[in-house]
Amino acid sequence: MNKIAENYADEIQKIIAKYPAEQKRSAVMSLLYIAQREDGYVTKQDLNEIAEILEMTPTEVVTLVGFYTLYHEEPGGQYRIQVCNDLPCALRGADEFLEKLCENLGIQIGETTEDGLVTVEGVMCLAACDKAPMFQVQTGEGLAYHEDMTVESTLELIEDWKREEK
Repeated sequence: MNKIAENYADEIQKIIAKYPAEQKRSAVMSLLYIAQREDGYVTKQDLNEIAEILEMTPTEVVTLVGFYTLYHEEPGGQYRIQVCNDLPCALRGADEFLEKLCENLGIQIGETTEDGLVTVEGVMCLAACDKAPMFQVQTGEGLAYHEDMTVESTLELIEDWKREEK
């Protein structure tokens, strides 16, 4: 079954039409976004289908998913908290922040809370080193950045999300 090609044929054709025929592989990130939009992550079937549509190998497609923090190969929480913990942010306390946040949520880095609401991940460079600890939050609605955070302020944010979900 070709889920992407069947469900989004018109949208895919519009995207691919933006590129010269010999460069249609340039549409790969847009097609990954389409695939992820439905399930919150890109399945192996999606990877293979995108590769076929764009005449790429599945390996070429999956390397993009592994490199960019906005794409995911596994299901996650409704809110994905991605804490920047590269060296400059770590020097400003990001590693300790990440560890204590996960401890308070009862999960390990990369895991999702039991209620399925929050996944916490460490990522490289969100371009706000001077405002660390900081993170981006991905939801089906988009992306939001939170800077100069504490574990306490982050837990308050998560409580707000829980109230919104009820």
